[in-house]
Order: sequence, then C-alpha cells, then structure tokens
Amino acid sequence: MDWFYIKGILILSGINLMAVLGLSLLTGFTGLFSFGHAGFMAIGAYTAATMGIKLGLPLIPSLLIGGLISGVISLFIGKLTLNLKGDYFCIATLGFGEAIRLILDNVQYFGGARGWPGIPLKIDLWNVAIINVVGILILINLINSRHGRNMIAVREEELAAKTIGIDTFKHKMISLFISAVYAGIAGGMVGYYTGFLQPKMFSMNKSTELTIIVIFGGIGSISGSVLGTLLLTALPEILRAFALWRLVAYGAAVIFIMISRPEGLMGGKEITLKGFIRLLNIRKRSGKAAEG
Repeated sequence: MDWFYIKGILILSGINLMAVLGLSLLTGFTGLFSFGHAGFMAIGAYTAATMGIKLGLPLIPSLLIGGLISGVISLFIGKLTLNLKGDYFCIATLGFGEAIRLILDNVQYFGGARGWPGIPLKIDLWNVAIINVVGILILINLINSRHGRNMIAVREEELAAKTIGIDTFKHKMISLFISAVYAGIAGGMVGYYTGFLQPKMFSMNKSTELTIIVIFGGIGSISGSVLGTLLLTALPEILRAFALWRLVAYGAAVIFIMISRPEGLMGGKEITLKGFIRLLNIRKRSGKAAEG
C-alpha cells in the first residue's frame, strides 16, 4: 500500500468528515435525525463547481459560497419541517434529498444524469486538513457557547427547554443552517477532488452512510465523529481487494460496535489534551508500582 493510496483514503476521510461534523451538530447535539444531507452536499458541490468554472473564483471562496447557498436553502426547508415531530422530520429530509437528486438528473446545464466532467482538481491533503481543523475548532467553540448548551438542552428535553425560556425553534434552525453549510462545503470538495459530479453520487445511500458514521462514532462526540469517519471511510477501501466481502466486513464492524457499545465508540465523550496527559500519568504510576 503506497503513500499515494493512503493519501487518497485520508483525503476522502477529510471530505466525509466535514459532512459528518455538520450532521453531528444536528443529530448528536441537537437531536434531529436527517436522511437528506446528501442533498445539501449536492447543492454545495454544483454551486462550488459553477463558481470555479463559470466565474473563475479560487477554491476557498467557491467552497464557502457553495456552503452558504446550502445553508440558505436549509432555512427554507427548516421553516417548513422543523415543527414536525420525530420521524416526520426525518422523512421530510429524506424527501428533500431525493428531490434534489432528481432535479439535478434532469438539469442538462449541469450534464443531467450523465454527470459534469472537467472540474479542475484543486483538492489535496493539506487544504483538506486545514479545512477540517477550522471546521472542528468552529464546532468546538459553538458547542461550548451558550447556543451550544441550548442545543444540547433541546436534544435532552425539548419541552423542558421551552419551559425555561429557550427558543427551541431558533436553535434548531441555527443547527440545521450550520450543518447544511458544512455539508455544502464537503460537497464542493468532492467535485474539486474527483473532477466530476453526478447526481447519483449524492443519493440516499450517502445520507445513510453519514448518519451511520455519526452513530458509530458516538452521539454528541466530535472526537467520535473524527474516529468514526476515519474507520468507516478507510475500512471499505482497505478491503477493496476482497470484492463483495468488504461490504460484509463493513456491516459486521458496524453491527459489532452497535451491540458492544450502543452509545458508539466514544459514547458522547471527547478526547482532550488534559485527558491524554492524565492517561500518561496513570500509566507512569502503574509502571513504577509494577517495578516496586
């Protein structure tokens, strides 16, 4: 396995991570399950490609505009759907994602179902890593802010949150907007990495994959989202030589974690520098005790 192949897996993981971080905010910290995030990725992908090819904008402005357009559209979707309870919101987002895919299938300006080739290749490991780090830092600061605590309160008990004066609709809307922006940026990165866009790249399967990663890593854990994305993006690629068996191994790994750790890999906990230092100190003390 050469460096070029490993680098490709890391880039794909980084692209997926941006979408997963956004969905983690919506699902893990606000308690809203979405099966339509591939739709926001598609909007961001086609918008970013248009900005770069038709208007000649650089990579970062193109990605940001793609993300913002996805976010603006999420505000309209949120206005219509965020008052729906439980599974109904999930079904509404599923319908939205599939509607976006079908619309793009029939818009010949973007190549329709045949796809849109010729997108410049501007994504490499370094700009993906920088975008990921910025995305993680923004999310950490948001979660630790008053808005983040209010989102967690909505997730834990929406009625109680309303009772103490939290505007639950506003915070769900903020969460959906930021989540869609992240997904839109991830979609833009897909286009600039593959050099090609096709509506079926953003099908319901992609939305389901993102949701599985969030649950696998741990609801309400940014560290879990990072670990889950790395593992579940790398595993199918590493096992690609085994053809169909790789899907069996992928499914078995997910089922094993769901059974052995229903709360996910991290279980809502985070990997912190303070915790890492504490772990090293415990190991040092254990080593000294064993020597004594």
